[in-house]
Amino acid sequence: MSATAKKRAPLPVDILAAKGGTPLVSLTAYTTPMAQMMDDHCDFVLVGDSVGMVLHGLPSTLGVTMEMMIMHGQAVARGLKSAMMVIDMPFGSYEESPEQAFRNAARLMRETHAGAVKLEGGVAMAETIAFLVARGIPVMAHIGLTPQSVNTLGGYKVQGRGNEGAVALIADAQAVADAGAFGVVLEKVPETLANDITKTIDIPTIGIGASAGCDGQILVVDDMLGLFTAFKAKFVKRYAHLGDEAEQAIAAYAAEVRARTFPAPEHIFADEAPKT
Repeated sequence: MSATAKKRAPLPVDILAAKGGTPLVSLTAYTTPMAQMMDDHCDFVLVGDSVGMVLHGLPSTLGVTMEMMIMHGQAVARGLKSAMMVIDMPFGSYEESPEQAFRNAARLMRETHAGAVKLEGGVAMAETIAFLVARGIPVMAHIGLTPQSVNTLGGYKVQGRGNEGAVALIADAQAVADAGAFGVVLEKVPETLANDITKTIDIPTIGIGASAGCDGQILVVDDMLGLFTAFKAKFVKRYAHLGDEAEQAIAAYAAEVRARTFPAPEHIFADEAPKT
């Protein structure tokens, strides 16, 4: 599924068929310009509920609403031609019942034209995943560290350590695969366990803080571009340091404005148009 070979955006069935092949590439996106920049390079783009923390300054993803996801989903959709768009179901939009999940998933797909939804949870969400898939909603699952459960997990900790934790996570992975998910995100999972899960289940695993042996990888785009300057998770590689460059550019602009060196003559309109 190389960028140069794509003639149309992948469908969930194409992502599923990529199991064991060339690793799938994904990033989060929240705006049209960012989506345009990654469109030729990603197999699928995730409109993540991380938008609440990345763009809205929320302390966690729990405050993200359906309206926020729809707004950002519509923006990202405008920037995509070659990559499939997957959109997160926000906290509280699917946990109550499969019926609630269907109503909200259908609304997300209808109003954003997303190709699939993503929801968090393993064994506990298997019934809901099966309910959605049976009604035409493609689902990507998310297990391991599930940020919407940060309060019950006790923080953003690695998941699946120890025999009991590993057994539970393998059960989660098998449950979502059996329920019909076309892929599963593994977040903050030890490398060996991530590899074992990847070999065990027949749907693609998408790692974030997991293993290079996963069937694909995803990162929050602002993390990998270095737009955050105060914090970097262990699993993030900075491919640029745009936050530092942006701060330097803003400081230079402020200095020139105060010194009255900007705007310069080339940035100012003359009183009369030049004669031709």
